[in-house]
Amino acid sequence: MIIKLLIEGGDMKPGPAIAQQLGPLGVNIGKVISKVNESTRSFKGMKVPVELDINEKTKDFIIKTFSPPTAELLKNELKLEKGSAKISEVKVGNIAIEDVIKVAQIKKGNMLEKDMKAAVKSVLGTCASVGIMVENKNANELISEVNEGKYNKEISAEKNEPTSEKRAALNKYFNDLKSAQEAKAAAAAAAAQATEAAKTEAEAKPGEKTPATAAKTATAKAPAKADAAKTPAAKTPAAKTPAAKAPAAKAAAKPAAKAEKKK
Repeated sequence: MIIKLLIEGGDMKPGPAIAQQLGPLGVNIGKVISKVNESTRSFKGMKVPVELDINEKTKDFIIKTFSPPTAELLKNELKLEKGSAKISEVKVGNIAIEDVIKVAQIKKGNMLEKDMKAAVKSVLGTCASVGIMVENKNANELISEVNEGKYNKEISAEKNEPTSEKRAALNKYFNDLKSAQEAKAAAAAAAAQATEAAKTEAEAKPGEKTPATAAKTATAKAPAKADAAKTPAAKTPAAKTPAAKAPAAKAAAKPAAKAEKKK
């Protein structure tokens, strides 16, 4: 029976999930854990796929370990949480050809490429896809150099550890590059912020009316003027009362009429 597990390299522990899968088969769980940890110790800190081929009659088992994905191995080598989101602009690390050979050694058993040179080129392709430089260069350049035979000596010897001097030089190169990348990103962010601030300021300036706003204001004032024009002075109460109809005028007119009759 085949049991598939995904465990922490070198740190498999007993638990409900393990007991549920292995308990019914009657195998020695402690022995399985010990053997799995021994076979995955080199992948410490990474998730490792493991297959257990268990003989249900004899309770014997065979462990088959699969190496983590190449990208995970490379990130682990550089202590990275993730690769680059913009591989053409931002690099996340700089490793030696010896580091590439080391990863190729780990992956070779699970690769279609059984030749070490082909395995190295496959790892270099993954370096390029996650933004990792090799020997201070874009990883794709290294593939061409490997094809030209530049690293035949290191690959043939399967040299998997650079000198401390080389490591220091690679780190220095990358640290300088990282500083330049961060400065460029900061400048771009500042420019974007300045543009947004200018836009906000322009929209918030008081007292400045656009042509459309001025037209709306003029239209709003027009009806008030028209209403005032429609109300003539003749319609006011004073204009409607003629002087002849006033009480004083009537009183003065009556004596004059009586005197005219007597004559």
